[in-house]
Amino acid sequence: MLVFASGHLACVKIAGRANFTSSIDFKTLFNELLDKGYTCLVLDLAECVLMDSTFLGVLAGFGLRMSVAAGAGNSPSIELLNPNARVADLLENLGVMHLFRVVKGPLELPPQSSAAAEAPVDSSPTKDEVTRNCLEAHQTLMSINPANVTKFKDVAAFLAEDLKKAKPASGV
Repeated sequence: MLVFASGHLACVKIAGRANFTSSIDFKTLFNELLDKGYTCLVLDLAECVLMDSTFLGVLAGFGLRMSVAAGAGNSPSIELLNPNARVADLLENLGVMHLFRVVKGPLELPPQSSAAAEAPVDSSPTKDEVTRNCLEAHQTLMSINPANVTKFKDVAAFLAEDLKKAKPASGV
């Protein structure tokens, strides 16, 4: 992930596959950007070939959070720049596209912009962190769109059970 931030604008470039492992770093990064006061978030997806359901759930959670913060009737504060057809179809099929503004074209940064920096990556999340993140992402997708319940209820049940089994082992 590459990050550019200036004023109230933050742009995050995702290249390759956006999946359950990268979703943890993405979640940490987006939370830090929001905590620092960035209100206009652009996700450059021109080089993102695919998003899995966990990453989509994390992204949808931020879309929901930003939409609620912006208030009723206002446009979402997360812009998806150049998503490919596959990613756009996934967002549409999961019923979360309304949380974002989709834009096609070149990334236009302010004139005083400097180069983007690579976001630090914590490539060592624990199994429990990964499982908890996956469960929360799928629960988010199900809460946003009831049609997703049939798609993800078994996955969510499996992940919840996996977390329950891990609890006693970690207390020893």
